Amino acid sequence: MKCVYCGDARARVKRPKTADAVCVECFFRAFEREVHETIVRERMFVHGEKVAIGASGGKDSTVLAYVLQALNARYGYGLDLFLLSIDEGIAGYRDDSLRAVQQHQVQYELPLYILPYSELFGWSMDQVVEQEGRRANCTYCGVFRRQALDRGAIKMNADKIATGHNADDLAETVLLNLLRGDFPRLTRCIHGVTMDEDCGQSGKEAGAAALPSLPRVKPLKWCYEKEIVLYAYFKKLDYFATECIYSPEAYRGHVRALIKDLEAVRPSTIADTIVSAGLLPSARVDPSRSSALTGQTRRACSVCGYLSSQSTCKACLLLESLNARKHA
Repeated sequence: MKCVYCGDARARVKRPKTADAVCVECFFRAFEREVHETIVRERMFVHGEKVAIGASGGKDSTVLAYVLQALNARYGYGLDLFLLSIDEGIAGYRDDSLRAVQQHQVQYELPLYILPYSELFGWSMDQVVEQEGRRANCTYCGVFRRQALDRGAIKMNADKIATGHNADDLAETVLLNLLRGDFPRLTRCIHGVTMDEDCGQSGKEAGAAALPSLPRVKPLKWCYEKEIVLYAYFKKLDYFATECIYSPEAYRGHVRALIKDLEAVRPSTIADTIVSAGLLPSARVDPSRSSALTGQTRRACSVCGYLSSQSTCKACLLLESLNARKHA
């Protein structure tokens, strides 16, 4: 079968998103063009910005780093890119994946900054799970990771953080927030540019004493996970493919399985879920003004200075609980 795009080369890829049979080179061009169009349409970057690429060593962040560097050179974004990795302290998982990131540092010639949980919070995830068990461990990790990314990026004077969230991730998050009854986050999560979920304003809006939450951008917002895997495979990109040893018990895993089952019946399910969330009225509220949805005032955390909707941020509340039980 000939490629339906160029009509010349032999088709080797059937795109999961469109079912088009295309050659490898046309697939590369289409994938990269769609990422570029997402970046331009959602005005993700401003020329001259310094951007931290959240690098875990997995397929999404690996493809993001490769494509973003290529598009930055091709289209003259003028971005100063670097890799930012968070070391959660999970033996047999994160230590191995960090070796993949260090390999990307050399291959892509990008600076790398690694920030461990133990340095920032005094706890590794292995220590958290040892004390608390596996119940709600993803809650701890999610809260810590969001703040760690901000702190690492701010320390490196970044303007924004680029994450590898793909279309599958966004569809899962929409359903998660729907099942939790969290309507404001359900509609905010599909934006290509967002602030931290716990912080709807910049540090200036909350007061000079607050540590700001940097905007997060999602260049892979409309990329299907299967196409990311295909892109990495045909580009021969090296990435770490092992799942976190603590994640199988996460609630998100059940939603992910549901999305995959629905996608098998109707491939457009993923994109349709994102589009549907975007059509909800409050989705049109500027994410940087998310406090309008909740009525909450953002302020500096009384403990660490991080921007929070409460007097004490979520991370500090979790740390207080951990430390109290440790010394009980």
